[in-house]
Amino acid sequence: MDPLAPLNPLIRGPRTPGLRRWIQSQALLLPSCSSSRFPLGFLSRTEPGLTRSCRGAFRSPRPSPKSGQADGTSEESLHLDIQKLKEKRDMLDEEISQFISEGYSVDELEDHITQLHEYNDIKDVGQMLMGKLAVIRGVTTKELYPEFGLDMND
Repeated sequence: MDPLAPLNPLIRGPRTPGLRRWIQSQALLLPSCSSSRFPLGFLSRTEPGLTRSCRGAFRSPRPSPKSGQADGTSEESLHLDIQKLKEKRDMLDEEISQFISEGYSVDELEDHITQLHEYNDIKDVGQMLMGKLAVIRGVTTKELYPEFGLDMND
């Protein structure tokens, strides 16, 4: 076996008309189907009744945008979206100013968020261990909570 064979891409051999010849030779023995092109309908990729519609030009189910509309959105709706985004930005700027006036700093908030992520990761591990212990004991995790002094809201 060639040691480099797995590294070479798979190459498909030449196509042979053997199946087509076999179909043509068998067509005389079998009752004809609605499609003369495919005497054995089960070997056709399209259903016999759909051959004409499937082979036509592609038509997208999505309507094409009107002229002047790149993706079906009007200029007026784009201006409305921009206005809403500006209002949201102003509201967020106001909230940031309020936090700063209350004495919060960006570093403090980032540290708080980091600690919340760490807490949630630890809690997830605890929940996973409680689930595994419940499976081993054949009980529900709810039944284990009192044993470990936990409240259902924990």
